[in-house]
Amino acid sequence: MDANAGIEVTLQQGTPQEAHVDLFAFTTFGDPSKDSFFKAVDSVLGGVLSDVAKSESFDGKSGQSMVVHTHGRIPAKRILVVGAGARNEFTNPHIRDIAATVAHAANKASAKEVSFVIPALGGNREHQLVQHVAEGVLLGTYKFGRYLTGEDHKRPMPLARFGVFLDSKGKKPTPAQAKAFTTAVTRGTHIARAVNHARDLINEPAAIVTPVALASDAQAIAKKHKGAVTVTVFDAKKCQELGMGMFLAVGKGSDQEPRFIHMTYKPAKKPKKRLCFIGKGITFDSGGYSLKPSQAMEDMKIDMSGAAAVISAMDAIAMIGSENEVHVIAACCENLVSGRAYKLGDVLVSMDGTTVEINNTDAEGRLTLGDAITYARSKVQPDELFDFATLTGACMVALGPYTAGVMSDNDNLVRSWMAAAERTGEDMWRLPLTTRLREQLKSSVADMRNTGDRFGGAITAGLFLKTFVKDTPWVHVDMAGPASIANARPSQPKGGTGFAVATIVEYATRP
Repeated sequence: MDANAGIEVTLQQGTPQEAHVDLFAFTTFGDPSKDSFFKAVDSVLGGVLSDVAKSESFDGKSGQSMVVHTHGRIPAKRILVVGAGARNEFTNPHIRDIAATVAHAANKASAKEVSFVIPALGGNREHQLVQHVAEGVLLGTYKFGRYLTGEDHKRPMPLARFGVFLDSKGKKPTPAQAKAFTTAVTRGTHIARAVNHARDLINEPAAIVTPVALASDAQAIAKKHKGAVTVTVFDAKKCQELGMGMFLAVGKGSDQEPRFIHMTYKPAKKPKKRLCFIGKGITFDSGGYSLKPSQAMEDMKIDMSGAAAVISAMDAIAMIGSENEVHVIAACCENLVSGRAYKLGDVLVSMDGTTVEINNTDAEGRLTLGDAITYARSKVQPDELFDFATLTGACMVALGPYTAGVMSDNDNLVRSWMAAAERTGEDMWRLPLTTRLREQLKSSVADMRNTGDRFGGAITAGLFLKTFVKDTPWVHVDMAGPASIANARPSQPKGGTGFAVATIVEYATRP
């Protein structure tokens, strides 16, 4: 699955046009005839680039690309020009898709070595662009082909070396630039591998990634980091002792044993803050007795995407290092139908004693998260608390399939979180936590019920969670849309995306 692990991203020196590689790539912002570097390369090739651009209607728009054979006019065998769109609309994370496009083209052309020129954007952006290039190469060449039996799927990808030029004029990098380059590539590589690991967990069938398997994965990450990361795994008996009535009720219908996972990273020095990231870990969601239609159930193996994100992010956090103490929590179980399954009309007692009437067994994620939040608040006592969940279809109706909904009653914290998301390019949008909608959660037989009315469903889910958060600074991320995609982009193939990993790592590790 991680067939791209051997791709090396390196700093190149000299004049880009003189690189002896299989593929030489660069970008152009809009009309290539106005791009000085495009014109310089075109001149060496005798006007071939401009001729091909005209014949293929290539005008440098985002998503466009063209490949030209050099026929020995320069050392590179082929040239790839990638459109970057309007310069004033370009943000750092856009380079991730461009690098992925270059990697795709290289593999298609059986190119082993690539040279790529980082676009000159000005400001202190170079190291950020390099990081996103490293991410794009690894994310764009990700494949989940474990169950494909054809020889084409077993063949290793040709691309082995992705060289990067920091200057299109061949200016030699300074020692400081070389050091910053290595740091940026290392950081980008750790993040991309964590994202790809989350993708693997999400894309595996639910029969493979069970609650026990997720616990084993967390334990393997802890073992890898030898003391910097520790993990505690609670079985059903221990969860019962802790009073996790909501979490245990959700998992009762399955023969798969539930697991409650708590990972901890501690820095060598006194931590600045104590952060806690909670991920929803429903490894398969049938809807319970509020049974989903068959088509809606087909991809419900992805309902543990929140858990996959927080567990995988911990690996990158430990690799990069953080000044914060970081806790990761995932309450993992299946939501199935059987004679033991929880039912409509049941009243559950949560870990903090709040009673909840069940009026929809398909609103199970908030139940497991509620007990996980109570555990975090009482046992971890974090300075800041975040939860990540494929929680509501209502959020997808509001924001579409590519954008996560963010809710919080702490303006300063949510601003810091959204700034981190913007830096990583993960699409998130803040929704209001409208307290008036809490009326929908009123119950005549319990403290509250687990769902409200049709309208404002994403917000009432957030309000449900807020009940257990109390006064802890908290951000809720509903990632039901972007957790998986049906329409691929260069750096995101179809299937599980590993959404939120990059922002979690960015937030936890930036000084």
